[in-house]
Amino acid sequence: MREISINSPAKINLYLRVKDKRDDGYHNIDTSFQCIDIYDYMNFKYIESGIKINSEESYFSDEDNTIYKSAKILQGFSKKASGVEISIKKNIPVGAGLGGGSSNAASTLVALNKLWGLDLNINVLMEIGSSIGADVPFFVNGKNAVGDGIGDILKETSAITENLLVINPKIHNSTKEMFKLLEVWKGKNKFDSLNQQNHFWNVFIENNPKIEEFYNQIAEDYEINLSGSGSSMFIKYKDRVEIDNVIKKIPTNWRLFFCKPLQYSPICYIK
Repeated sequence: MREISINSPAKINLYLRVKDKRDDGYHNIDTSFQCIDIYDYMNFKYIESGIKINSEESYFSDEDNTIYKSAKILQGFSKKASGVEISIKKNIPVGAGLGGGSSNAASTLVALNKLWGLDLNINVLMEIGSSIGADVPFFVNGKNAVGDGIGDILKETSAITENLLVINPKIHNSTKEMFKLLEVWKGKNKFDSLNQQNHFWNVFIENNPKIEEFYNQIAEDYEINLSGSGSSMFIKYKDRVEIDNVIKKIPTNWRLFFCKPLQYSPICYIK
């Protein structure tokens, strides 16, 4: 095989609760992952040596990205000279709680395992993935799941049945920074309850007046959810008419996606 193309999907967290901080700096969490049909488009072409990434996004020009890191680790498992030219077209918003970087890393691990004929089993790929990012094992596995530990202890679940309106306010949230803000919030508000759909809601709203304004406009009439550590929000619906009123209230400079849940990630078909 000389070339592999894949749609690298986003995810949402149906719920996300942050538990204790671990000795390794990560936090234990309780969450439910759901793949959705928002995709980045990736192509992997075999070359004799090297790792080359083609993209319109400037942050892929150096080696500090999940795609390069994943490819570099897998090169170490190859017994012969192996290179790859990777082309990626980004569509999943960055820093938005939709797992784009983790999904790209997982797609790279699975595709190069096949392209380079490494024959690493899924458990090895998931273990490698966990060294790159907490959500990477979920994407390597490719199935909707409840996640414990740092999100790497997975129990398969069925897909939800509703359609999804994903709302991205074009705010770049650093996951690391959001965890720090959450710890500060919990220290200052010891007797207040965290939002049970997503523990990050409290600090996300407090630090973003535009989000608070939007949330207050629609929260009484709609169940609005937060994905990951933000910034993307989502509403489940059956028929488009149910959310017409929400759409009218979304600021024009925000992005929105009408999408559907996936039972399996496209990654499952290249293993």
